Amino acid sequence: MAVVREFTLPDLGEGLTGAEIVRWLVQVGDVVAVDQPVVEVETAKAMVDVPCPYGGVVTARYGEEGAEVPVGAPLVTVAVPGGSDDGSGPPVTGSAVDGGSGNVLVGYGTAAPTARRRRVQPSPGPLRETTAAVPGGPLRGAPAVAPGEPSHKTAAAPGGPVPETVVCPTGPLPVISPLVRRLAREHDVDLRRLKGSGPEGLILRADVERAVAATAPAPVAPAPGTPTPVAPAPAATAPAPTATAPTATAPEGERVPLRGVRGAVADKLARSRREIPDASCWVDADATELLAARTAMNAAGGPKVSVLALLARICTAALARFPDLNATVDMGSREIIRLPGVHLGFAAQTDRGLVVPVVRDAQKRTLEGLSEEIARLTEAARTGTLAPAQLTGGTFTLNNYGVFGVDGSTPIINHPEAAMLGVGRISPKPWVHQGELAVRQVVQLSFTFDHRVCDGGTAGGFLRYVADCVEQPMVLLRRL
Repeated sequence: MAVVREFTLPDLGEGLTGAEIVRWLVQVGDVVAVDQPVVEVETAKAMVDVPCPYGGVVTARYGEEGAEVPVGAPLVTVAVPGGSDDGSGPPVTGSAVDGGSGNVLVGYGTAAPTARRRRVQPSPGPLRETTAAVPGGPLRGAPAVAPGEPSHKTAAAPGGPVPETVVCPTGPLPVISPLVRRLAREHDVDLRRLKGSGPEGLILRADVERAVAATAPAPVAPAPGTPTPVAPAPAATAPAPTATAPTATAPEGERVPLRGVRGAVADKLARSRREIPDASCWVDADATELLAARTAMNAAGGPKVSVLALLARICTAALARFPDLNATVDMGSREIIRLPGVHLGFAAQTDRGLVVPVVRDAQKRTLEGLSEEIARLTEAARTGTLAPAQLTGGTFTLNNYGVFGVDGSTPIINHPEAAMLGVGRISPKPWVHQGELAVRQVVQLSFTFDHRVCDGGTAGGFLRYVADCVEQPMVLLRRL
């Protein structure tokens, strides 16, 4: 006995509305276990293997590789042994999942399957439901149609043909277009009770529209003896001259869809520009002593310390002195929320585009711990194995654009954070050192901040402290 369950794309992370199918991991007819990955998808934040909470036989897949799938759209249907579609029936063991698999991605769980039953307005006569036939043996479900009772009814509606209703067709729903599903949801039409007019019974948009029209209330006829109002005849008017609207021509050139990582970056940067009144300041700093300190640390043995880790440690010390900048703004309540922990994001360029991995509780980590975590997250970003949770929840971002060989920039704040530090390349330049002109290793630091959380004095004090630590790393010892 089996029942067909539909597994939809879950919410894979905060702010995500869909994903792109990269690779199917199962075929129709395959037997899958509970929580077995069935498809690999690419979200705006990471590559994710999506586990199916149902165990059984795959009866259908929805979407080709490369297709965009919105959250909530069906991915696969699985024939689950035992139980019934609404969770009733005998308990399921082995690979069945009425009790829930326990494997939870962000935003969804499998402990309580939700009912997906919708129906058209009641039609004359009772309807019966049956379960879907699948490979593997007979099925058990709701009662079958009573002897002598027709298996379907036809609703009468004025004004044209009406769609024929069926009772729970075998196999998955014969619907491909998400627009048809949405139209059915908006009008409370149960697709399982419709017989499609398309090829092989495919349910089309016209089928749903006819079902909606069939259930619409008929116009009320006027009571006998009630005079029917007659509209006055329209006055004769001269025909209006017709004007030909200019035809807008689309610009020529290659069109590249904004989707995946590129689309997420576009949305986030545009939102930052719309909502955050940012301002920037910058300063040049002599990084010669910082590089010398790093060389001495790495020569002493142990894990290597990166320049980015040194800058991250300087940022956590500076945020401890200027906590206004480790904050976010809630305009709904008109409050500035100062955050207790520093979750430090750092920009990383990958083949998939720009991503910002987040080092959790960076203020609690040692310099070696920061260096190891940054290296681990960077490698995961390059291989596309970062989890969505590792790309969200940052409170401050460090952007090392010096790796591109440029000196300066005015970074855009990573919404909803309040500030971002940009670091240019470190290169030899003429510099006045101890009253004499010398060639020193100079870096430009740029700082962009949300002017709602602080004024220029706080931002300038933060940037000056960072520059002092770059020029004299011993300043950090006062905070250790």
